[in-house]
Amino acid sequence: MDYPMPIGVHAVPEHLLDLRSDDEIDRDLMNPPPVRDEKNVWFFWHSGFANMHPYTQRNIRAWHRRFSRRGWVVRVMDRATSSPLNIAKFLDVADPRTFPQSFIDGTIGGDYAPQHTSDLVRFPLLLKYGGVYADVGMIQIGDLDRLWNETVGNPASTYEVLSYAMGGPETRGLANYFLASRRDNAFFTRCHKLLLALWAADGGKADTDGMHSSPLLKGVPLLGANDNMSFEENGKFYGPEEVAKLLSDYITQGQVITMVMGLVDEEDGWNGPEYVVKHIYHIQFMVGSQYINHFTNWDGNRAFELMSLPLPKAGETENDDQAKAREIVEACLSQSFGFKLAHGLILRVIGHTLGSLWRKHTGSDDVPGTYAHWLRHGTKYWNQDDIPPPLELEVLPPFKVGRLLEA
Repeated sequence: MDYPMPIGVHAVPEHLLDLRSDDEIDRDLMNPPPVRDEKNVWFFWHSGFANMHPYTQRNIRAWHRRFSRRGWVVRVMDRATSSPLNIAKFLDVADPRTFPQSFIDGTIGGDYAPQHTSDLVRFPLLLKYGGVYADVGMIQIGDLDRLWNETVGNPASTYEVLSYAMGGPETRGLANYFLASRRDNAFFTRCHKLLLALWAADGGKADTDGMHSSPLLKGVPLLGANDNMSFEENGKFYGPEEVAKLLSDYITQGQVITMVMGLVDEEDGWNGPEYVVKHIYHIQFMVGSQYINHFTNWDGNRAFELMSLPLPKAGETENDDQAKAREIVEACLSQSFGFKLAHGLILRVIGHTLGSLWRKHTGSDDVPGTYAHWLRHGTKYWNQDDIPPPLELEVLPPFKVGRLLEA
């Protein structure tokens, strides 16, 4: 189906796209070649690609269609027995220097065990092999290959890490749903050590409950502390402070990243505040990866309603909702580097998201003639003319001066 191409976007030449059938793409995704270089895109789904939700499978296929001909290999890691993509075939799952004991024993628990298992494979994969780690809910829009080649993959560039900035001029943080670096990166090496230390506390943790209060994270602001979020669940009210603690525990990996960004460890030769400015390419968070939520004020039902609308047929007049949906799709395809479909704990706080509703209504993201399908079409066949500019940041005072693993 033909869709209008927004300004700032161009069609990818056919020879640079993998236009085979979904079944053929899926066979390649489930049987990828051995790691040959650092142009890897890593995902994790505990039971494997074949058991993923259809809308996230479409996300992964689009990554492959767009970038495999540019040398990128997409792999969905899993923990499925006999799978060629079992994480044990890529990392030593019995090594306590790589994974916490609860991962080694298979005893990670709590409401979000799959998410925390996924968190724990990100740093080790990037450190050993390099490339990009992304959540399966991540829709790629911008030109990953060009951005990599001009920054992390360019020996003349000062940039060593790519991610979305979760902070701004006065705060620091990175989105753990998209992290990119070459192998053995100094920043992620320290993040990994700190994350393992948090999981090893008190004889070993089986979940992340209470990690926000660890002395090793002292000075790191709680996530969402200034957003005044609250919700009620099963007759219990969770005020802004409780929500901030829940979010900080849920995204402990993000708190770890923020601490390393704000750490000065002179004995180790580490200056996080300077590294942040010199060596991390920060993509603006909202425009870069959450633009639909900007237009819908984080109302997942509204986003789903708009994306499910049909485009006006020939001779029909565009109504107000169609105009808003068009504005969203055109803005995302021309300005966003990606879009993160939100799931997990955030559903308890803000209710349904576009991602949760695409999951609930199977196939609703792939109906020809709708704005969702237009967005999907663009992520498979088009590319942006430009790469996103990095945020201009200044060196901030450190959260902590001392050793990484000492309170």
